[in-house]
Parts: sequence; C-alpha cells; structure tokens
Amino acid sequence: VQLQASGGGLVQAGGSLRLSCASSRSVSSIRAMDWYRQAPGKQRELVAAITNGGSTNYADSVKGRFTISRDNAKNTVYLQMNSLKPEDTAVYYCSADYVEHSPDGTVVAGRDWGQGTLVTVSS
Repeated sequence: VQLQASGGGLVQAGGSLRLSCASSRSVSSIRAMDWYRQAPGKQRELVAAITNGGSTNYADSVKGRFTISRDNAKNTVYLQMNSLKPEDTAVYYCSADYVEHSPDGTVVAGRDWGQGTLVTVSS
C-alpha cells in the first residue's frame, strides 16, 4: 500500500475534521500530494494540492475553510477542514504524484491513490 488515508467521520455542520495521508514512497520521489473528493452522483474533484516546495492550491468552494499541509519528514499530507458544510459530504481521496529514478537510469512516474475516507457532515 503506497498511500494510507485516515481521519474521516461524521461531524455536524460548522465542525472540523483533519484528514491524514501517509505515503510509503521515499520523500524525494514525491512531487506533489493532493486531496480529491467525490460526492454521490458527482465527479471526483480536486479539493487541495501541495507541492514538495510548499505551494498550495485550493478549490474555490473550500478556500478559507480548508488547509492542506505536508510533513516531509513523515511523508504525510494533512487536510484540516473547518466550518464544514453538508455539501462537503463526500469520500475524500489522497493522491501523490511521484517520480522514481532507478540506479540503472530507469525513470518511473505515476500517481498513487489512497483508499478513500468518508466525510459526512450533518445539517
């Protein structure tokens, strides 16, 4: 398992949750880590992203409420979600964009996905 996500659950509107996602790949191979979500009947959407340099990007719907952060020492990305709304209800997936260089010169690039964690916000 390359990505392990945790932290979902049931919370009332206005509450907070923090999601965590740890990658088992080497820190140097990860270029960016992201959080996506997919609500019932909707397409998966990007919620927040952070590069290995610390640059962040957020969906307009979560700006000012969600914060993505990364602990490079632990190769873990977090999503702090505050002021949650019922429309934030979804399965949240973490993702990691990686590039690995083998000793023989082979370069492998790809994207890992976590197993998804359910966030339910009640009104």
